[in-house]
This record gives sequence, C-alpha cells and structure tokens, in this order.
Amino acid sequence: MSQQFVQILLADEAPQNPGGINGVLASWAEAFIGVFKEGADTFTGLVVGIIPLLIVLLTAVNALIRLIGTHRIEKLGVIAGRDGIQYFPLRYLVLPVLSMFFLTNPMAYTMGRFLPERRKAAFYDSTVSFCHPILGIFPHANPGELFVYAGIAAGITELNLPLADLAVRYFYVGLAVIFLRGIVTDVIFGILQRRKDSASNDDTPTDDADAGDTTAAQPA
Repeated sequence: MSQQFVQILLADEAPQNPGGINGVLASWAEAFIGVFKEGADTFTGLVVGIIPLLIVLLTAVNALIRLIGTHRIEKLGVIAGRDGIQYFPLRYLVLPVLSMFFLTNPMAYTMGRFLPERRKAAFYDSTVSFCHPILGIFPHANPGELFVYAGIAAGITELNLPLADLAVRYFYVGLAVIFLRGIVTDVIFGILQRRKDSASNDDTPTDDADAGDTTAAQPA
C-alpha cells in the first residue's frame, strides 16, 4: 500500500481527476507540488551545471591574481584616482571592470579606498552597475545574483536564439552605462560638494567681523 502511494506521488502523470470538489482540491494539490518539483529541477540543473563552472572560474581567477600580484592591481587604483579628464576612462571604465572580474562582488568596491573621497561615490556607482552585465560572460563575478541574467536568458532560449550573442551585447551595453553613470555621478557630486562648502563658508563668521563686534562691545 505504501509503495503504491509513493509511486503515485513520484509519477510524471497525475491520476485522473475525479471531478467536483474533490477534483478542485486535487488540482490545487497538484499545482502546489508542481511548484516544488520545478524548483527541484532548477536546483538539479544548477548543481550539475553552473556550480562546477563557478568553482573552476573562481579557482582560475584567484590563481591569476596571485600571478599578477595584488600590489599591481592596487597600484592601478592609485593611478585612477589622479585628477584630469584623461583619467575618467581608467577610473570609471577600466577599474570597475577589473575590480568586478578579479575581486568579484562585493569585494570589488574595496578598490575605492585608493581613490580620493570626492571620487568614491562615482566609482561605486560605476562598479555596482556592472554587477549584472558581466554575468553573461563571467558568472563568477556575482554568482549570488545570477538569477537576474538567467531570467533574461530563459526568454532567449525559448526563442531558440544564441545566448552568446546576448551575453556579448549585454556586456557592451554595461560598459557604456557604467562609464556614463560614473561621469554623471562625478559631476553631480562635485556640484553638491561646492554648494556644501559655500554654505559652510557663509555660516562661518570672519575674523574681522568678530573683531569689530568685540570693539563695539567695549565702553568708550
């Protein structure tokens, strides 16, 4: 009896619907179990597919970092923090991509410690905006949010279109977006910083004014 019951639960095709209220309850139960069966199938696909790939990629990237040397990567961050418009592509394009590739999310943001304080907000905006576009080619960079790219790729797969083309286009669009976001955030931060400095100067009394007030307070 118990063996037959287990076979019914594991069967690919459900028993014939009895109809009526019992049929409705049976349909609800079937749909409820179906949700978990789909989740189990997805989990199985991840275990035999993407998880081994991520482990191999992480191992290879860590080995590459050891070969290059962390001091060289950190030196690039120091150079990117220099003033001048010629350093914009290095600071808001090259550095975010390399940080996300080598350090992955969320350690990639720690490269901002080599930048001046006024440049950190724009660097973070560029780097965090590249968390998803990089997943199509280098899924090790942000495996915790791989479902974002997987959701997009699912629709492309249903249309029988190549995923490689999607991954490359997604990567290119991400490069353009992070560069523009870095520049815009840098400009906005500069404007707000100047306003804050100007307001602070207006609120601080000058030494001459303080001296004049002291002289006026003394009796003639």
